[in-house]
Amino acid sequence: MKIFLNILFGFSVALWTLNSYSQTVTVDPDIRTYEKVSGVSGSLNSIGSDTLNNLMTLWAESFAEIYPNVKVQIEGKGSSTAPPALIEGTAQLGPMSRQMKSEEIDKFEARFGYRPTPVKVAIDALAVFVHKDNPIPGLTLKQVDSIFSSTRKFGGLDIVKWGDAGLSGQWSNSPITIYGRNSASGTYGYFKKVAMKKGDYKITVKEQPGSSAVVQGVASELGGIGYSGIGYKTSGVRTVPLGKKESAIFEPTMTNCLTGDYPLARFLYVYINKKPGEAIDKLTVEFLKFVASKAGQEIVLKDGYYPLPASVCDEVSSLIQ
Repeated sequence: MKIFLNILFGFSVALWTLNSYSQTVTVDPDIRTYEKVSGVSGSLNSIGSDTLNNLMTLWAESFAEIYPNVKVQIEGKGSSTAPPALIEGTAQLGPMSRQMKSEEIDKFEARFGYRPTPVKVAIDALAVFVHKDNPIPGLTLKQVDSIFSSTRKFGGLDIVKWGDAGLSGQWSNSPITIYGRNSASGTYGYFKKVAMKKGDYKITVKEQPGSSAVVQGVASELGGIGYSGIGYKTSGVRTVPLGKKESAIFEPTMTNCLTGDYPLARFLYVYINKKPGEAIDKLTVEFLKFVASKAGQEIVLKDGYYPLPASVCDEVSSLIQ
């Protein structure tokens, strides 16, 4: 039985039966099955988010199995590379792990006279990872800010050792090694905005070119901590429950993302160039219809992210027509 929750994303979505902590996530059974159509061929270029790199690749491979005459080229160097690619016409698809900034939208609108169209493709819990042997039970956003930020806009004290974050014994004097993304990354920008109130990163953050590199760094460092999309989780790290206050700490589960209890939940997007009132090319339409189909969302689940509710998939289908 479906219930409807008003969540932080600003609208109601369907939430199927899940357990908050030991959940079995499944694709919403009401999502439509993709139906193959005739006359689909050609090339698609995708330029943008590294967070979405694996997902875009998996979608492209499955789409090409349906349409052998389709070729999808994917480049994932960061969300900030998507808007220029759409403006210059070098890509039809602009994956982004954050929403476009106002200045990016303004540049697009100055070129075309209308705004770019954001298409929701998956749900992500932007996770804070620590080494698998780190026993930290959870962190507040104030503590996260105190670990990663030099400006500490949440008002906390500087945290440089795990003892400062509440661990004792052999961990109390263990230094914290911080891993993060570079400024081209949408994840870098989203984390800066939400987890640091737009503050400045510490100069000690080890900036990595991709999400997998962040996770690998944390896995290799006993005192390591870093942030990345939940889809990049490996056996060498564990996710840290987060919350706005110590009395309300939440695991990065799908349930907690949909309710808004997990504070770093977000949609993942693919931006497209669609003039209002006009149809976009058939190849792009069919690719995005596949992404929003049952098969496409099963791939989301396979890659470690959370699938969209049927209501959002229906919204995607109507948006691209």
